[in-house]
This record gives sequence, C-alpha cells and structure tokens, in this order.
Amino acid sequence: MAEERKIGVIGGGSWATALTKVLSENHSRLWWWQRKPETVEYIRKYHHNPNYLQAVEFDVDRLCISSDLREVINSSDILIVAIPSAFVDITFRELPREALQGKIIFSAVKGIIPEYHSIPARYFHQQFGLPYDDIGVICGPCHAEEVAMERLSYLTIACMKEANAALLADGLSTRYMKTSTSEDLFGAEIAAVLKNVYAIASGVCGGLGYGDNFQALLLSAAMTEMERFMDKVNPFHRDVCEPPYLGDLLVTAYSKFSRNRSFGYMLGKGYSVKAAQLEMEMIAEGYYATKSLYEMNRKYEVEMPIAEAVYNIIYQRIAPAVEMRILAEKFG
Repeated sequence: MAEERKIGVIGGGSWATALTKVLSENHSRLWWWQRKPETVEYIRKYHHNPNYLQAVEFDVDRLCISSDLREVINSSDILIVAIPSAFVDITFRELPREALQGKIIFSAVKGIIPEYHSIPARYFHQQFGLPYDDIGVICGPCHAEEVAMERLSYLTIACMKEANAALLADGLSTRYMKTSTSEDLFGAEIAAVLKNVYAIASGVCGGLGYGDNFQALLLSAAMTEMERFMDKVNPFHRDVCEPPYLGDLLVTAYSKFSRNRSFGYMLGKGYSVKAAQLEMEMIAEGYYATKSLYEMNRKYEVEMPIAEAVYNIIYQRIAPAVEMRILAEKFG
C-alpha cells in the first residue's frame, strides 16, 4: 500500500482489534478510534485491549488512539468501520454529510443497519453521498480469534473500483493473512449478512440435538437460499463456491468462535432470546439481520424458508423444536 495513505480503524471490538493488529504490522502509523477514553488510556499504558483479544500486544508507538471520531476521520484517507451494525448509525449520525467526502470507506461490519434495513455500502452512499467506487467490504472466511493467534487466515476485499480493493488487500497481507480482491461489493455484503442468520439456524439445530447429517443438508439449502436472494437483489456473475460466500458461511456455521452459532445453540437449548443475549455478553449480528432481512424481503419476495424459520424463532417466539421440525419437513 502506498505509504502516504493514512488508515483509521473505527471500532474497539474483537474484529476491530484483530484488523488493527494486522494493519499495524504493515504500517508505521495507524489511527484507531475507541469509544471510551478510559480504553484509550489503558491501551496506551498496557499495550493491549482490556476488553477483547487481550493476548494481542500492540506497539503503541505505531498507533494514534483516540476517542474523538472526527479527529480519526480527518486524519485518515482510508477508514475501516468495524463496529456492530446496531451502533453504526448512532456513531455516525451526528457527523455532517460532507464529513466523509474524499475518504475511502471499507466496512467490516457484517450486518445490516437496522434503522434503515440497509447494508453498510448503501448506508454510507445514501447518508454521506460517497460514490460506490470509494466504498468496500472486508469479507472472510475469517475469525478474529484465529487472527489473534496468527493462524493462517484469508480475507477477500470487495470494491467496485479494483484499485481501491487492491490497496487495502496489500495493507492486510501478512505471513499469516492471505488476501484477494473482488468487484462484487453488494453480493459480498449480502452474503456477510445472510451467513450470520444461517449460523443461528445451525446453532439452533445443534442445541436441539440434530446431527451432522442434517447440518450438512441445512447448509446446502442455506447456500442455495443465499444465492437465490443475492441474484434477486443484485444480479452479478458470481461463483457462490468462492470464499466470501460458501467459505464464510461454513466457518460461521461450524466454528466454536461463531457468536451467531453460539446464540442459536442457546436458543435450541431452551434459552430465551434475552437470556441468550445476556449470557453471551457480545453481539450476534444475526439477531438484527434476521429482522431487517425479513423486512427487505417484503419487497423482493424471495423464497427463504431457513431465514423465515430463524425469524419465527426469534421474533414470533415460536418454539425452536416446532419451527425446525416444520423446516425439516420442507426439505423432504
């Protein structure tokens, strides 16, 4: 990546921490926004995030950490947004429309902005007038916890302007992080949303005692459902077997690090939605995505039995055992 490009990471969670770790290895100066001033001071003093991925130690001489969002935005050419989708609008809504002009934005949100039922690319385009060429998305398959352990991982950087995707791909490439690029901005973001919903379904099935045979059938059907929805919303020549689609779905649905699978597993075990959320102490993006996806599909009317089953469990309070039995019957 060109040395003059200044990068800022917005977010203090596990994914933001993991991305900051990777980027700080390639850049001598990196801006990092943390919401709480006390977290900023802690990282400066003790060199690690007190709340997430605490084993990651930072060279703080490479970091400009601040709780002033405008300072980080004004000081950066490229911004990576890595905060939960439920908090994106409240974080950015006080900024003037021109605040992001001239910036390149990459979303690592992997969710829908619930206030608008909108993927992050559309949110930044509509609310701040950014051209789509200057908006990208960071896709998996990749878990923050494995990045922290420097296990071999893969990211796909999607942007309509290939040069911008390549720019960030170079900046995120390390000995343990391999990167590739794509022009499928909308498909990559939609896939990142859907895989969280399907991971909840996978977790529910696990909690109910369904075995590997049914899980394989479920995820095969989920991939078909995902492709059907992406093709309806954004027709594009894409291979859904590539990592940003199938790969990200598999790792999110099967991994022990998956928050969405864990959330679904607790629902399958009999936890209420509220109890599962409190137990996790972390945000499962699929919770918000499920409702927004349901609202989006009122327009597109795509057949999505798995996503509808998850919606019924979470928002209609239908018993998971009953809903999954109905879903299983639809599979024949």
